Amino acid sequence: MMEKIAKDVGDIQSRLLDHRPVISAEVRYFVREFEEKRGLRETRLLENLNKTVQETNEHMVPANLQEMSQKLSDISTRLEAANHMADRVQQRELETQQSSQLQANMEKLKEDWAEFLKEQQRLKEEVDEEHAKAVGEISTRFSEKKKDLAQLSL
Repeated sequence: MMEKIAKDVGDIQSRLLDHRPVISAEVRYFVREFEEKRGLRETRLLENLNKTVQETNEHMVPANLQEMSQKLSDISTRLEAANHMADRVQQRELETQQSSQLQANMEKLKEDWAEFLKEQQRLKEEVDEEHAKAVGEISTRFSEKKKDLAQLSL
């Protein structure tokens, strides 16, 4: 009989103090309810988001594409104008540089020409000196030959 009392006491104690099976069942029920309600809420949220994206694609994207196309066309036109202006500035700079380079070349050519003329004058003077010496020597020889010829003919 002691066994029966111990069993009854154990059974009573387990029913009064051990609430694990009941808590486990309640937790499963709560989780199932929470997931179902949350799943419906998330599904509605995703459907609303999808609807918003579709409306945006249908209405805003074509308008934005047209506006972007117009702006890109304007930007392209401005860029071409800027490139044209930059090309003109480069051309002017190149012409200025070539002009200054031509002036420098002309100055160098003038200096070279002046030096050439000085050298030619110096060479002319040398040739004139040599010619004068040669004429002097020939005149001297001619005079000597004339004297010799005059002595022989007398």
